[in-house]
Amino acid sequence: MSEMKKNKLVDLTDTGFTEEELFSHVDHSVFISEKITAPRYSYWHSVFRVFFKRKLNIVILFLLAVIIVFTYVYPALTHYDPYEYLMDPTNKHLSPADAMEKNGRELKWILGSGGAGESTFDAVWNGARISISLALICAAINMTIGIIIGAIWGFSKRVDVFMLEVYNIIGNVPYILFISVLIMILTASFWTMVLAMTLTGWLFIAYFIRTQVIIIRDREYNMASRCLGTSTFKIAMKNILPFMTSVIVTLLATEIPSYISYEVFLAYIGMGLQELSLGRLIYQAEPAMVTPGWEFEFWSPVAISAIITVVLFVAGQNLGDASDPRTHM
Repeated sequence: MSEMKKNKLVDLTDTGFTEEELFSHVDHSVFISEKITAPRYSYWHSVFRVFFKRKLNIVILFLLAVIIVFTYVYPALTHYDPYEYLMDPTNKHLSPADAMEKNGRELKWILGSGGAGESTFDAVWNGARISISLALICAAINMTIGIIIGAIWGFSKRVDVFMLEVYNIIGNVPYILFISVLIMILTASFWTMVLAMTLTGWLFIAYFIRTQVIIIRDREYNMASRCLGTSTFKIAMKNILPFMTSVIVTLLATEIPSYISYEVFLAYIGMGLQELSLGRLIYQAEPAMVTPGWEFEFWSPVAISAIITVVLFVAGQNLGDASDPRTHM
């Protein structure tokens, strides 16, 4: 009896479902069978997830946003005039407390006044606008040229032979000396400084990229692409550079602050921009460094330039670390 119960057929009509609902034809698909059920991965989503996981990065981004607002928005709203108080001798070389007492408690007098009676706070941020703009333009030009040429340089052995000779000749000339000589020959203007910093600046970036490319150029997928007839340029742009995102971001983090430092140093020794940059402000306020009561005129642009440099460097370094796929685990 027990065996008969086990072998008893079930009447499908008792289930309450139709035959179409109970049975359906399933097509076999090779692509569906190979599909792996896994969460969707987005590279840049993972980058920002890792970046914002650290609370320090949120503070750094806030400081960076403040710097951008005071660098580009604040000067456009205040219309700074360095000679507005030139005819008022009582407004010159005032400390922050004295400047606020004389002119009112306004933000522009929070750092006191300079040798022409101008607001040191307004002067600093107008100078920062020129210095940061110079750094961003130089970084954009040098990074673009350096990355493209460096990728081809590291992948093509013919280009490597020629470019190494060029690098050995130009690379032995100190970069700051080359910039100084070029500025002495030409007029020390904004675009002259851009030309001086980008004429050979891309070469050092290209050499760094070349070194990184050599490490990964002979991997199996690159050799397979070469056997299939893929051009060197396409292999460099499609197969190599995407794997170097974290390296490029980290390199950019060091490049932008370095151009600000070059500009400040050259202006401090009297060879910088004629425009009112951070370096020019420090150069003009150098006598105030040793004059009692005038120290704010010198240390204000020094402190602002240091803060801008550190914030840009730390933000770039942390973004470079977050761009490394090994941190996405």
